[in-house]
Amino acid sequence: MPIYEFRCQKCDHRFQKLCSIGETGKNITCPACQSADPKRVMSGFTLNNPGALAGSRGDSCKGCTSSNCSACKH
Repeated sequence: MPIYEFRCQKCDHRFQKLCSIGETGKNITCPACQSADPKRVMSGFTLNNPGALAGSRGDSCKGCTSSNCSACKH
């Protein structure tokens, strides 16, 4: 089940909710004002440790010889 981000049309509160795939917000109420009119919004994401992706595949990070990306300092 994905986590979707919603914005309340009444109070402008943004919140996240674990929902079924494709949830539009029709069956959800705002946790701040209880309005039944939230709209799903696009969420951004950040990759905090790009080296972690390399380590999860089992290859080493650029510039080091460790196969454990927690050892990388970049």
